[in-house]
Amino acid sequence: MTLLSARPPHPVEPGLLSRALEVAGRLANDATDVITATAGRGAHPDIADSPFDWVTDTDRILERHTRRVLTAEFPGIPVVGGEFGADTGADSAAYRWVVDPVDGTANYVAGVPWCAYSLALVDASGPVVGVVADPYRAQIYAAARGRGTRANGKPVRLVDRDRIAGSIVCTELARKGPWPGMGSFIERAAEAHAGVRVLGSAALSIAQVALGHAIAAVLHSYHEWDVAGSVALAIEAGAVVLDRRGSDSPLPTDGLLVAAPSVAEEVLSWWQETEREIRAS
Repeated sequence: MTLLSARPPHPVEPGLLSRALEVAGRLANDATDVITATAGRGAHPDIADSPFDWVTDTDRILERHTRRVLTAEFPGIPVVGGEFGADTGADSAAYRWVVDPVDGTANYVAGVPWCAYSLALVDASGPVVGVVADPYRAQIYAAARGRGTRANGKPVRLVDRDRIAGSIVCTELARKGPWPGMGSFIERAAEAHAGVRVLGSAALSIAQVALGHAIAAVLHSYHEWDVAGSVALAIEAGAVVLDRRGSDSPLPTDGLLVAAPSVAEEVLSWWQETEREIRAS
C-alpha cells in the first residue's frame, strides 16, 4: 500500500505559499460572513436532476467574489469552480485554484449547521494550499505544503489511533443517493464496532479526519472542488490519502480514502470487499 503522504512533493516558492495562504484565508473569512448571515433564510435552490445537487445565489455570489480576488492577486493562475467551471488552460497550467463556494448546499438551504467553503491551490503533486471555512463553528482550517495544518491559527497534528472500535468513519451519498455497496460497507464498519456518519459535506467529512474526530472518510464519488482543500488539511496533519485501489495519487479522482495511518488498510479492505461483492453479483 503506497501512501500519498509519503510522495515527494514538488517544491513551491515560499513567497507563493505565504501569499496564497493569506489570500485564501481572507476569502474564507468573507465566505463565513456570507454563509452565516444567509443560511436557511429564504434561500431558493435551483434543483437539477438530483435533489442532492442544489445551487443557490450564495454559491454564485461567493464564487464570483473568489474569482475576482484570485484573478487580481494571482494573474495567470486559472480558477476551477463548482458553479462556473474551469478557466481556459486550467488542465495544463502549473498551478490552478479550485473552489467550492458552499459544500453542503442542501444543509445550507435547510439551515442545518454543517456546510463549508473550500479553496485550494493545486499543482501536479496535489494540493499546495488548502483552506476550509466551517462557518457554524467559527473555524478556519488552513494548510500549506510542508507547513502543517492549523485551525484558527493553532497547529493541528493527527494523533494516530490503531483502535477502530468506538470510532467514527465518515462517508457521503453519491449524486443520486447511496453509492453501490454503501450498505455493506456500513455493515462491515458496524461489525468492527465503528459508527458511520453521513453529514452532508465532503470537505468537512475529510476535515474531521485531519482534526482527529473521525478515523477515516470514504468518498465514492465527488468533484475535485469538493475535496482539494480538505485533502491538503489531511495530508499536512499526517493522514493517509489513497484511491479505491489503495494506490498513490496526487489527488484521487475515482474514489478517495482519508484515514489515520494505523487503520487505513482495514477500512480500505471493507470498501474493496464491497466492490468485489458487487462485481460477483
